[in-house]
Amino acid sequence: MIAKKALIPALLACIIFSSACIYIVLPEGLETQPVEEEGSELRVWNAFATNVGESEAGDLHIDLALRNDTGDWSAMQSSADKPAILKTSDGKTTLCDTVFASTGGHRLAPGFQMRGYTTGDMEQPTTQLLYVECKGAPAASGSTLVIEYVSFNGELDDYSPEANKTEGVLELNLDRVVTDLTYPIASPIEGLILKTGIDIPALSDNVVTLLEVARSETGFEFTWQNSNPTKFPLKTHIGVPPVIGADGIIYGPYETIDIPPVPITPANDKMEWTTAVVVPQDGKGFYILLSVESKKPRTYLNYALDITDK
Repeated sequence: MIAKKALIPALLACIIFSSACIYIVLPEGLETQPVEEEGSELRVWNAFATNVGESEAGDLHIDLALRNDTGDWSAMQSSADKPAILKTSDGKTTLCDTVFASTGGHRLAPGFQMRGYTTGDMEQPTTQLLYVECKGAPAASGSTLVIEYVSFNGELDDYSPEANKTEGVLELNLDRVVTDLTYPIASPIEGLILKTGIDIPALSDNVVTLLEVARSETGFEFTWQNSNPTKFPLKTHIGVPPVIGADGIIYGPYETIDIPPVPITPANDKMEWTTAVVVPQDGKGFYILLSVESKKPRTYLNYALDITDK
C-alpha cells in the first residue's frame, strides 16, 4: 500500500517535467485502491467470560467462550506450559495453571463461537468445557485475565500441520460477564453455510456428497458418497466429521483425518459409507464441521453443512 501511494506522485512528476513521459497507463486498480490503515481490522481469536465464581476447592473459576474472528477456518489452543495470568486492579498478578481454552484440535468456522468440546473415545466421549482456575485468587473487581494462544488458520496440511501458525493473546475483562451469547454462529458470513446434498469437490476431481442424515439412539449417523470420474481406483479422506450445536459444544473427539478407514471408489464409479457422532438426544441447531481431502493427499479444505432441521 505504501509503495502504491509513493508511486502516484512520482508518475505525476514524470508527466509534468519529462517530455519522455507523454503517455502513462497506471497499474490496474491503483487509482481506485482504497486507503486503509495498517491494523484497522484485527483478525484474531476473541474470548468472553461467561461466569466468574468459585471452584469446589474455593479457587477462582472462570468459564469461557471462544469466538473465531480470524476470517478463516482456524484451530486454536492456549500456549503449552504457559499459565494464564490474572491481573488485579492493584497491580498484583497470579499465575493460573488450570487452563482449558481450545477447539479440541478441530478447525472452527469463521464467525462461529464455542464453549466446549468432546474428547476421549468416539463411542463414549467426555465433554470438556472451557474454563480457567486460579488457585488461591479472589474474585476482585477490576481484574483481567490474560491467556496466550496459538492458532492454525486455513487449510490443513498433515505433512506440515503447523503451517499458517500464528500467536496471539486473549485478554478478558472479568467485570464484563457475558450471559446472552448465541451459539454456534456469532457473526454470519454470506456463503459459508452449505446445504446437505451439495457436491463438494475433492482430491483428483472426486466429489463428496452427504446423502443422508439420520438420528440414532446415541446421536447422528451420516451417509456419504464419493464419486470418482477418473480411470483409477481412489478414496477421499474426511475422517469422522464433528458437529457443533446450539449449546456451543463441538461433538466428536479429534483424530488425524486419514486414520478412519474409507472405502476405495472404483474407477468411474461411486461408493457410499457412514460415519457417526455422539450428541445429546435433546441437542438442537447442529452444523457439521467437514474437512475434505483436496488439492493433494492429506491436505484438507473445510466446509460447514447445515443440519439444524435434524
